[in-house]
Amino acid sequence: MRTGLSSLELREPRSLDEALRMLRDEGPLTPLAGCTDVYVTLQFGTQPARRFLDLWGLDELRGIEARDGALRIGALATHTDLVRSPLVRERVPMLAAAAREVGGVQIQNRGTLAGNVANGSPAGDTLPVLAVAEAVVVLRSAEGERRVPFNGFYTGYRRTVMRPDELIVSIEIPEVQGEQWFRKVGTRAAQAISKVVMAAVRAPRPRIALGSVAATVVRLPRTEEVLAAGGSPEEARRALLEEVHPIDDVRSTAEYRRRVAANLLTAWWERK
Repeated sequence: MRTGLSSLELREPRSLDEALRMLRDEGPLTPLAGCTDVYVTLQFGTQPARRFLDLWGLDELRGIEARDGALRIGALATHTDLVRSPLVRERVPMLAAAAREVGGVQIQNRGTLAGNVANGSPAGDTLPVLAVAEAVVVLRSAEGERRVPFNGFYTGYRRTVMRPDELIVSIEIPEVQGEQWFRKVGTRAAQAISKVVMAAVRAPRPRIALGSVAATVVRLPRTEEVLAAGGSPEEARRALLEEVHPIDDVRSTAEYRRRVAANLLTAWWERK
């Protein structure tokens, strides 16, 4: 059943400080910006929230800049912004590559990086990139700011450490050393939810993350250790197959995902 629009409430803060006060004093409020997920759930009647906080007009949450050796990406940076940014293409080309794979052009123009992070889908295209880049999620409330390592941000399927009175204000990515790699496998070449998505950094220590193989995006520490110690590609494949535990669903089978993930690992590691 679709949701009647008359039952919905939209608050429109004029500043970030006002938005944070609304979250603290008038919650619960569900933040929204690009709305690429919220509109779908409203259309299908599966959106439980009825009160929303519109962040789209807050320019304080936009911008991509280098700061103190890290790349700071504002929460409202869209996937199109990531693709077009010279800083992103230079410092984190795998993030630009992932942003190109998110939906179609319309979704890329509206969808935001922070929205992808907050949504927490294990199939989110940008999330493995942030995992291997060892990004930091910057959260702010009316009481202050805290920084959470991306690899500690998720606690379960679409669950995070973020409190109801907090907003993601930016994502910070430290300098990434070594060759970067990104690959998405889906039903089609474009506009498809991933069956398996992988990001990796080769040196000075191998880092690997996978999406769509668990309840959250996952790093593969044992597989990374095998490669760092000089193990063979076959030994790394065996380690990966022990680490990932996907499920069967409407998009794919668990066995297919395991096989594709192992093949992606080999393709990356043997790439010259």
